[in-house]
This record gives sequence, C-alpha cells and structure tokens, in this order.
Amino acid sequence: MNSSNLVPIVIASLVVLLAGAVVAVLVSRRVRTSGDWLVAGRSLPLYVIVFTQFATAVGGGVLVAHVGLAYSSGWAYFFYPGFVFLGMVLLTVIARWLREQEFSTVPDILRRLYSEHRAITVLAALACIVVPFGWLATQFVAFASLFSGITGLSTVWLTVIMGAITLVFVVPGGLRSVAWSDFLFGVVMLIMSVVIAGYVLNMAGGWSGITSAVPSDLTALPEGLGAAGTATVMLWLFAIVPGTLTNQLYYQRIFSIKDIGQARKSLVISGALVLVSGVYAFIIGLSARAMNPDLVDGNSEQAAGWVLAQLPMVLMALYAAFLMATIVSTTGSALQSVVTSAVQDVYVHALGRTGGPHLVHLSRLLAVGVTILSALLAIAFPTALTWLVATYAYSASVLAAPIFIGYFLYRRGGTLRAGTALAGIIGGVIGCATAHILGTTIPYAVFGILASVVCLLVAYMVLGRASTATAATQPMAQTTTQDPAPARD
Repeated sequence: MNSSNLVPIVIASLVVLLAGAVVAVLVSRRVRTSGDWLVAGRSLPLYVIVFTQFATAVGGGVLVAHVGLAYSSGWAYFFYPGFVFLGMVLLTVIARWLREQEFSTVPDILRRLYSEHRAITVLAALACIVVPFGWLATQFVAFASLFSGITGLSTVWLTVIMGAITLVFVVPGGLRSVAWSDFLFGVVMLIMSVVIAGYVLNMAGGWSGITSAVPSDLTALPEGLGAAGTATVMLWLFAIVPGTLTNQLYYQRIFSIKDIGQARKSLVISGALVLVSGVYAFIIGLSARAMNPDLVDGNSEQAAGWVLAQLPMVLMALYAAFLMATIVSTTGSALQSVVTSAVQDVYVHALGRTGGPHLVHLSRLLAVGVTILSALLAIAFPTALTWLVATYAYSASVLAAPIFIGYFLYRRGGTLRAGTALAGIIGGVIGCATAHILGTTIPYAVFGILASVVCLLVAYMVLGRASTATAATQPMAQTTTQDPAPARD
C-alpha cells in the first residue's frame, strides 16, 4: 500500500483513539481511591454499562474469526452469539445479588459464600487472571497481523504500539476510564457495523445475490441451522455458556453499575447488542462467500481481510478505525481485569497486605508490567497462543460450580465450609485435565464442570455448613475498595 493511501487510514484511527483517550483522561480526574480504579466507584450509569459490556464481548474475534465462521457455517453461525446471549441472560439470576454485596472480583464472591481460606483466593484468582491475560496477548497478535498488511510495519512494532495505546486507556483511571472510553468505542462499533455490513451486502447483490451464489444448505431455513454440525454446535455451547458465566470481565461491570435495580437489565441489553454484532459477522461472511467462494477450500478466516481489501479507501479508513476501537476496547478491559485480580486478590487478600490509596499507584505500575509481559509473549510466540483457548475450559471448571451451586446453598442457610469450595475447584481441574489428556469427543469442559459439581456436593454433604446464622443478604464489609483518604497523584 502506498503512503498516500495510508494517510486516511492513520488519520481515521487517530481520531477515534484521540477521542477515546480524551474521555479516559477526563474521567480519570475523579479517581481518588482504589474503589474508583477497581470498580469505577460503583457509579456507572446503565448506558455506559451496556456499551462497555458490548465492547468487551465483541473483540477482534468478531472481526476475523466470527466472519470466518459465518462464511463456512451460514445460519448455524448464530448459535455462537446466541450462546453468549444465553450466558448473559443466565447471569441475570444472580446479578442483583452480586451488585448488592459490593464485590470487586470473582474471588470476593467465593470469600462470601465460603469460609475464608487463602488457597481458595489464590486458585480462583489464577482462574480469573488467565483468561483475560490470554485475551490481551492474542489481541496483540491479532492487531499486529491485521495492521501489518495495511501499514507495512513489522508485527513487533505494531505490538509495541498496541501495548502503548492500551496503557493510555487503563493507567489513568482503571475501570472508570476503560468503561467510559468503551462507551465511545461501543457507539462507534455499532454505527460502523451497520455502515460496513450494508455496503458489503450491496456489493454482493443483496440477499438475493447471496442466496443465488451461496449453497442453499447455508442460506435456507431451517437447513442452514445444521450447517456447522451437531458436534461443533455442542462444542460452542459448552465452551461459550460456562465461559460467559465465569468471565470476570462481565462480573466487574455488574459490580460497578450505579443503580442496583438495573443490573439485570444491563446484561439483557448487552446480550442483545452482541446478537447485533452477530448480524454484522453473518452478513460480511456470507457476502464474502458469494463474491469469493474459493476461500472455502482454504482458510475461511481470510474472509474478513479479503473484504477489507475490496472496500474503497474512505470506507477502508473507517473500517480500520472500527477495527482499532474494537481491539482497544478488548485489550483495555482485559488488562484492567488482570490487574484488579492481582492487586485485590493476590496482593491484599492472599498476601495479607493492607488497602489504601497506594493501591491506585500499585495498580498503575502493575498495568505497565503486565502489558510488557503480554507484548513480549505475543512477539515471541505469535502462533503459539492458541493453546490459551483451553483456559476457558479450565476457568469454567474451577469457578462455575463453586459460584452458582455455592450461591444457591448459601442462600438456603448461610456460609459454607472452605473444604467444599476446594473440593469443587480441585475436582474441576482434575476432571477437565483428564478429559483433555484422553482427547474425549465430548468437550473436556463438560467433564471438568460435572466433576466439580459432584465433588462440591459430596464435600457439602460430608462437611456441612460453617455457620447457619450468617445472613444471606448482609453486604460484604469493604476494606480495600473504600479508602480512608484520597490518593495523592
């Protein structure tokens, strides 16, 4: 690509980034306590929560992998975003309770449901950290791969640039700056989804052009719903729903909403926007298939890049800005989540350090360190990060049963013993790892979750409760997110 064509792409991307950076810096002026940095002072309005959930859920995967899935699977692709929506709807069951307890992280939930135990905190924190850390590293790889073809820059420099950009949106105000910049990016993403999808659909000759060029087993209903195959759909189901139900990034936004009564509504609306993004991927994928069916015998994930190359320069520049906003929103959310768990769960609770204004400064320093580490991994192992997909299975195996079964048992009579949670956590890891090693046809996350459920229930029947007097609705005492004095920056 010659330099004259590159200029509008750079300008469009910089405009979006600059607007987001201004928002991040402005809202960061209100950050004074660790509670501001970790959970945005629990002050975010509904519309911000909705768009930050949407921007977090819709990352680079929708722009590349999801378009590829739609290219090869047709109507069956909608099972994928549909399962994300289902996970968010199921999460509404405990959403109001989560916000009432004023938690900051997922391990906070387990500390409330079970007797205090350092091993529970550490294991749960690791399960929470590994998924967003994987997101962070893989998004760096995706950004470098996509923009190297557009800009001509090396993937190393692009990874460094992406790391620096991510820090701009996280360091100033933590979740407060991430959420408000996500709001801006989410609006841009929604608008551009409609514009790009409409243009590409017109390029393909409309829906009639797609149906005439694409095999009917992908475009017809109900036949198209079976195009991906039962095994693939089941794999999506058992990977996506448990992953959504245990993903700390979604929990943190519930923790930070201002109006407790709107916690459930925020998840339903966010899930609906995820379905809208699915429409975008569906249209782009099938339009690409109609115009270039040869990709089906190669790598269908090339469909998004192929479509990008067909756009006129103005739309290509806007698409690049769309791409930038989408990836930055995901990397910012992932980085903030990793740092929150490391500070709140490991530093404060596991290591027994005291809370206070210094946690804001520590969080900012740790954000820089985590970014450097993930960037180095992305540069050193750009094709070896796919194994991180397995972290979804292990994270869900560790957290799903202790959170949800523990919640319902706790609500019926009070605090559970720590051994009950540990049995569920260890059983989940062993069950998941065993099925993984054996290479079972059924997704190994299923075995991990089932083993966790069985072990947790058996331990509960043997150990009983720690206390029957604990009130199930009593708010959790906060010692780390409500600082006694403002930070001096």
